[in-house]
Amino acid sequence: MGMGMVAGLAGAVAVVAADNQAPAGFVALFNGKDFTGWKVPEGDGGHWRVVGGVIDYDAESEAPGDKTLWSEKEYGDFVLQVDWRITATPYVNPNVPYILPDGTHARDIHGKEMRLALPDSDSGVFLRGEGRFQVNIWCWPIGSGEMYGIRTDAKTSPELRAAVTPRTQADNPVGEWNRYEITVRGKTVKVVLNGKTVLPGATIPDLPARGRIAFQHHGGKQNGEWNSPPSLVQFKNVFIKEL
Repeated sequence: MGMGMVAGLAGAVAVVAADNQAPAGFVALFNGKDFTGWKVPEGDGGHWRVVGGVIDYDAESEAPGDKTLWSEKEYGDFVLQVDWRITATPYVNPNVPYILPDGTHARDIHGKEMRLALPDSDSGVFLRGEGRFQVNIWCWPIGSGEMYGIRTDAKTSPELRAAVTPRTQADNPVGEWNRYEITVRGKTVKVVLNGKTVLPGATIPDLPARGRIAFQHHGGKQNGEWNSPPSLVQFKNVFIKEL
């Protein structure tokens, strides 16, 4: 290979941004080295950890209370970019619903909800300080990016239920990285997953004006076996632009 070719390749490689280095206009919420700017659950026992430039969680936090990882700062309107991946799916969820485009569950001819048994892991990104306002990360056929807490609330209007249901399944296979771009402006949430708009804009009347961001803990064990979908997840490239 000629020297010109080698130099050309080196130039091409340099264009790819290094992990955890914020793009122009954004601030890195995770420095790639430690939990500066984050509140690790009290008594966690090292289950939320930083390895090789990523936040890694094994879903087994020993914290007696909340096991979720919270940002120290509160945010109002923002664009949040975050890369995430599910590392493993050791639990088979027997109750994954068949979700229709309007956000309701499909039913069989007897009116019974149709359920699927699928390998499932579960986490999410909490917006403005509450788990209700969560952009889901999981293995459901509807895809990640829905706002489960809103969609499944009986008081949610049909319009809003449809608005918080993904337009398309945009997840990469388990083990591969995915990228969220979540825009929160006023009471409206927009979610882009891997370059595809999954929630074009859901206006949520009770969305608080400000609050912290969090990465969700989910799952538990009974007699050494998972009894619900665990948060076997990793995060990196966590960038925020306040609007």
